[in-house]
Amino acid sequence: DWKDKKSICNKFAQTSSVTCLCWPAGRPNELVFGLAEGKVKVGQLKSNKASTLYQTESFVVAMCAGPDGNCLLTGHLDGSIYRFSFETESLPRPVSAKIAQVQQSVPYALSWGYVGIVAAGNDRTVRFWDAEGANGQTFDHASDPQIKEFTCAAFNPTGESVVLGNFNRFFVYAWHQRNREWSEVLQKEIPNLYTITALAWRADGSRLIVGSLCGGVDMFDVCIRRARYRGTHEFTYVSTSQVIVKSLATGARIVLKSNVGFEISKINIFQERFLVATTTESLLLGDLQTCRLSEIPWTPTGSEKFFFDNPSVCMIYKSGELSLVEYGCNEVLACARTEHMSPHLISVRIGDAEDMDHVSPNGGDPKVIAYLLDLMTIRVCDLVSSQTLATVSHDNRIDWLELNPIVANRLLFRDKRRQLYLYDIKTQSKITLLNYCNYVQWVPDSEVVVAQNRNQLCVWYSINAPDRVTLHEIKGDIDDIERAKGRTCVIVDEGVNMVEYELDEGLISFGACLERQAYAMAVDLLEELPMTPETEAMWRTLADACMDNFNLPVAERCFAVLGDVSKSRYLHKVNGIIQEHAAEVGGDGTHYYMAQAKMAVLAKQFQRAEAILLDNNELDEALSMYQELHKYDESIRLAERKNHPKVMNLKQFYLQWLVSTQQEEKAGELLETEGDYPRAIELYLRGGMAAKAASVVNRNAAGYSQELLHRILGALQQCGLYDRAGELYHRMGLVQPAMDAYRKGHAYRQAIELAKQVNPALVVALEDEWGDWLVSQRQVDAAINHYIEAGNSTKAIDAAMSARQWHKAEQLLDQASIGADPSFALPFYERLASHYA
Repeated sequence: DWKDKKSICNKFAQTSSVTCLCWPAGRPNELVFGLAEGKVKVGQLKSNKASTLYQTESFVVAMCAGPDGNCLLTGHLDGSIYRFSFETESLPRPVSAKIAQVQQSVPYALSWGYVGIVAAGNDRTVRFWDAEGANGQTFDHASDPQIKEFTCAAFNPTGESVVLGNFNRFFVYAWHQRNREWSEVLQKEIPNLYTITALAWRADGSRLIVGSLCGGVDMFDVCIRRARYRGTHEFTYVSTSQVIVKSLATGARIVLKSNVGFEISKINIFQERFLVATTTESLLLGDLQTCRLSEIPWTPTGSEKFFFDNPSVCMIYKSGELSLVEYGCNEVLACARTEHMSPHLISVRIGDAEDMDHVSPNGGDPKVIAYLLDLMTIRVCDLVSSQTLATVSHDNRIDWLELNPIVANRLLFRDKRRQLYLYDIKTQSKITLLNYCNYVQWVPDSEVVVAQNRNQLCVWYSINAPDRVTLHEIKGDIDDIERAKGRTCVIVDEGVNMVEYELDEGLISFGACLERQAYAMAVDLLEELPMTPETEAMWRTLADACMDNFNLPVAERCFAVLGDVSKSRYLHKVNGIIQEHAAEVGGDGTHYYMAQAKMAVLAKQFQRAEAILLDNNELDEALSMYQELHKYDESIRLAERKNHPKVMNLKQFYLQWLVSTQQEEKAGELLETEGDYPRAIELYLRGGMAAKAASVVNRNAAGYSQELLHRILGALQQCGLYDRAGELYHRMGLVQPAMDAYRKGHAYRQAIELAKQVNPALVVALEDEWGDWLVSQRQVDAAINHYIEAGNSTKAIDAAMSARQWHKAEQLLDQASIGADPSFALPFYERLASHYA
């Protein structure tokens, strides 16, 4: 963590200034640095000692590591460039050599990519060499006065592009594979950036980081182009041979790169997971879920068919030949000749490297394939050693086959007569499992076989004993086998619905214990199993059964294992009551009424618990039960029914509890039922329920103070309930405030009714205002009649036309035109004419 305290782990003291350094990727324990006196040294991180790699007579100005991680370049003040190669398997001893001499220039900008070497300096000329130091292209910028000396250079991760830093700008050169030449593709000018002093690329090549002399650090997004794939993925081409594939749903990224530098021409994604890309001479395959990529030599023709039924292997079928490619390996795993390419006729098993017990005949992980040589012959081959493990000849056409998932030493196959066979590869023996088989499948990641024989579900939990089969009667056809989260279920399609049949040997034994009510034996069985979601469900089933049969000690143990501490402690207390009662009066104590009442409470059967306690004259205990559960209303109901002397105390305590827990609504309802309306209104107002407070006033004609009524009015208006406020004003006899409130709340119906009583002349204005408001709410149809009532013919006709009620608009226009100025009707007739035209 970079936030933690830092400490110096290595220190290499030198007599001359360190001018540059680099850390080759292939030498994790060796740090190389150059000195002002011309020496190039390496610091051994393990021994904390430095030694000289080679010595020159010129100041070391630049240094860079090679793309293979085992070599480096150094640039010197006299214009010379040296290459040093560390000792490797192909190179028996270290080698240093002078590969170039730049005349009248200091190679400050020096970098080495897969394609070649670039150097530039104060003569404003960019020079390229190949990896061996042969002269390449030269780009001279000396004639441009705005271009200063080059200061640094950096190849992108693919080595196909290089960036060189200058003053207020940087240059980008790209290698064209077809023309096999370099070209300048970009000259990016950034005003006021000043001299670029450092360049670095992101590992996937999608970002370029630029550092300047003034301390600025800028990041640039780098890509050739971007493309969307079916709206699910985004392709970012950072170079011709490297593409970043990003899932738009999850944001997950994977870098698709051609290791040999071929241009990626086409990318496809299958099943939202598997990646297939083509170049001119190779094929790239990948798994987006595991981020494993493969590149194999291949000449794409477009006739290939890809199959992704196995998550570890991609199967490629072309011209009668099947090729298998394991994700993460850059070579074809195996090839086979077959004319029968179907997921049901080919089975590939790739073993788990972590499981050391399952090995193939050549040692190592099992990698086995079974396929059809012809319609009646199966061949089983080891993919690692390419040897044939078995050849199975049959007397009828084979329509399905599959190897067992883990060891891949047994083969199931079925023929056209629907007969199911098991072939043991080790013993080379074949036996018949079923004479008729509708469906057969290995349970995923197990050695268990599930098959269907007409209306029977057949399960072999131990395939080593084929005669031991578990049968289940079913009413439909098996659709699938699901195994997830510790559960294995057989999905049966019964026509109307899908039915799950859960499989597990432990579940069968556990079920037998439950049927015999041998709960102690069931506990012993479950304690031997690891805690998985499946065993957790078994513990819960056992707990429910013990609760139903009042076996509380076992139930307490089950809930403790499940982590339900509260229920386990509650049962512990009940078990204590039972034991105390049994010690006092004898027996097992399970029929003790107090224990029965406690269990009824645990089952949320409160009425039953109340009845048990009342039958045993335990009224106070029943009241205490409801109070512990905070069911104070039930406690009050029971106390009133039994005429308990502390009813008022219970009500007062309940009211205080409601107020203290900010349940003003329930407290107000309680006071309202008691007839204490002013206090109820106070609580409603405190809880922000002004409408409820107004309802109390409307329902109950009690004498309320003017202050209280004005508080209700203020709360109603603050909440925007102007119609309710108008009703309250009207009730108080305040006509004008009521009218204002109705109009402000757009309650025009109540306003008109009030106006008819106190001020009939206002009705026309209210009808017109009502119509305007309806038009503003886009209820033009409803506004027409109100405009008619208001006598506003112009607005009525306009509203009818806006509502496209042309016939009604015509009638209104004919009526309004009688005795009116012709210019009044002309615009409306024009609109009608344009409509009918």
